[in-house]
Amino acid sequence: MSETLYDVLSPMLATAGLDLVDLEVTGGLVRVTVDRVGGIDLEALAAANKTVSAALDELDPIPGRYTLEVTSPGVERRLRTPEHFARAVGETVSVRTLGGTNNVRRVQGRLAAAGPDGFELEGSEVPGGSLHLAYGDVERARTVFEWGPTAPPAGNRRTKHSKRATTGTQAGAAGAKKDAKTERVTTP
Repeated sequence: MSETLYDVLSPMLATAGLDLVDLEVTGGLVRVTVDRVGGIDLEALAAANKTVSAALDELDPIPGRYTLEVTSPGVERRLRTPEHFARAVGETVSVRTLGGTNNVRRVQGRLAAAGPDGFELEGSEVPGGSLHLAYGDVERARTVFEWGPTAPPAGNRRTKHSKRATTGTQAGAAGAKKDAKTERVTTP
């Protein structure tokens, strides 16, 4: 049923400029994952929801009640098909292989290439620096979001106190201000 729905929904969503990335039908849940070049926003998700909902109402492919979920792939997403891997080329991925199929059980690296039968991982954590895996050897794979460096929280910033001598007199003042303290915040 998923393949039939995929074939029906994919061209409908394409007319709205969206790619049908994944479709899962499990129990009472229909999960439709859509994306587009440059990312997807809430307005596009709402439009996709209306399109998919209308199509499912017309086709009535699922007997009884079900929940429709239209979502974006997210920053860390599952990779299940050769198309998913092809879309993720250049990204960091984490792979868990099936037991007994490869000498590596878990590996993380940059997805260097993806073809119809398998994919290539590269990186310092990959044994030998490069590894080819067949899709049939993969138990689970997902992209890995890499957080960049972060600035320290505002409360942890160091303050630097310095003394600056000022000289001068003010008319009517008892004397000159000396050793005024100035606080500067130094940020990295």
